[in-house]
Amino acid sequence: MCGIAGIIGLNTIKSEPIINNMIQAIKHRGPDAEGVFINDGVALGHKRLSIIDLTNGANQPFYDETNNFVIVFNGEIYNYPEIRSFLQNKGYRFSTQSDTEVILAAYDYWKEKCLQQLDGMFAFAIWDTLQKKLTLCRDRMGVKPLYYCIYKNTLFFA
Repeated sequence: MCGIAGIIGLNTIKSEPIINNMIQAIKHRGPDAEGVFINDGVALGHKRLSIIDLTNGANQPFYDETNNFVIVFNGEIYNYPEIRSFLQNKGYRFSTQSDTEVILAAYDYWKEKCLQQLDGMFAFAIWDTLQKKLTLCRDRMGVKPLYYCIYKNTLFFA
């Protein structure tokens, strides 16, 4: 189990203490590592419980190799080895053994339709740094919780 949190719509000065408070509130969900991404009115936070790839290279927020996409992810993708193999055959390179990195490559390849490929339980947020677009998803059965609220034109989620 991990924990994710995010804010879209506040400036950096306001976002930083809030996102740090948000991930501290979910610290019980991930004792192994934590991280924050803050840029352009977006703050993403993560508390990690290391399960698949135990290395620091798989810590989150996780960036794709181009730094175009940033993800925070909670869950497990059961079929990530198959998706990874398919994407490697399409020319994608991977630097970790994590399912997180596979989600980002799948998103790059299929965009939102990557959800049709994912078998697992998950909640994640992907920030597209070029298009300034957030994709916020959870598994079809809702096994992993994802809560959000919009308050004064600002989106908060966890």
